Amino acid sequence: MKRLLIPAVCVLAVACTSRGHLYDSATPLAVRMARSEIARNPSPTTLDGIPAGKIKWNYTTGLELLAIADAGEACDIPEFTAYADRYFDTIVQPDGSVLTYRKSKYNLDHVCPGRALFGLYDRTGDAHYKMVLDTLFAQLQEQPRNADGGFWHKEVYPHQMWLDGLYMAEPFYAEYAVRYLSGAEYEKAVDDIVNQFVVVAAHTYDPATGLYRHAYDDSREMFWCDKATGQSAHAWGRAMGWYAMAIVETLQYLGVNDTTRPMVEILNHIYEVLPKYADPATGMWYQVLDQPGREGNYLESTASAMFVYAMLKGVRLGYLPAETGLGARRLYEKFVDRFVKENPDGTITLTDCCSVAGLGGKGMRSGTFEYYISEPVIDNDCKGVGPFIWASLEFARAKGRL
Repeated sequence: MKRLLIPAVCVLAVACTSRGHLYDSATPLAVRMARSEIARNPSPTTLDGIPAGKIKWNYTTGLELLAIADAGEACDIPEFTAYADRYFDTIVQPDGSVLTYRKSKYNLDHVCPGRALFGLYDRTGDAHYKMVLDTLFAQLQEQPRNADGGFWHKEVYPHQMWLDGLYMAEPFYAEYAVRYLSGAEYEKAVDDIVNQFVVVAAHTYDPATGLYRHAYDDSREMFWCDKATGQSAHAWGRAMGWYAMAIVETLQYLGVNDTTRPMVEILNHIYEVLPKYADPATGMWYQVLDQPGREGNYLESTASAMFVYAMLKGVRLGYLPAETGLGARRLYEKFVDRFVKENPDGTITLTDCCSVAGLGGKGMRSGTFEYYISEPVIDNDCKGVGPFIWASLEFARAKGRL
């Protein structure tokens, strides 16, 4: 196979094999997607559609940059790590402050981008990165909670737990605990982390479908919630994708033991139920997860990428049965066939991404079926690109290519 070596800001053009499948390439699609994104966004500060000249401490940017840095480490491409570092060097100030971040907002989304700073601190030893990690940990220690200990998603969303929030907070919380806590303090943190997964499962579980709803309001006051259960109206695909990823990425730090066993059980339940809601033709999942095939619903790539990635990683790390590995690899291939497009310039594109969806807020987002399918559908959303890069790395590992 012929490969062209060119700078990171350019495109890596790779000829497909005789079968013509993108996933058969000797170059992991993680590398091709990272190079494509760098070509589209020469400055990492413009990821997620942020205008040039602006900068934002943003979970979407942080998510994708962490994935790009992971691809760089796995594939020995230092310019990927350097690309991610440029963003954090721009936004993290020498005194340990972070541009556009305010702890007082108690927004779980703002914890997520800090995950990349663990590796940056390891590589540089620069104290101001550790100061940011400490600040984000302090936010979690002070985060408003419900009576059962569940974190509020944001201070401006009182009493609400969203499945999204488990990904935003818990992998960071777990890595910080493993690195910097010990003894009773560590054990307390682990108990708290596991409790977040357990309480959100209890409150969002829908026995009629076996799925987990997007969110719940412990106060039962929000217009979007059921007044008896507090639950939102539907299981949204990406919300459950966040939840599945959160479990595997938290367990990679905490390991499997008696304390974390409930997380493993939740993960296995998710993958027992998900096939019932997949599109029979493609194996992929819908924007409104609990309404497969309903008119107006569509196959959505960010949720599907998250499910495929979490399954591949869950199998590799032993959280899911080993015999499901072949099925996980086949789902990755189906994902690429359905959602990944090769462009004339050699870049690749991730299609059919829900741009954004939530509940309440200024837009009075209702959580109805009609609401979810009305949100914009775009290409190359960070929330899909990051999980796709990770899924591609997992696939390459499973195929013995890394």
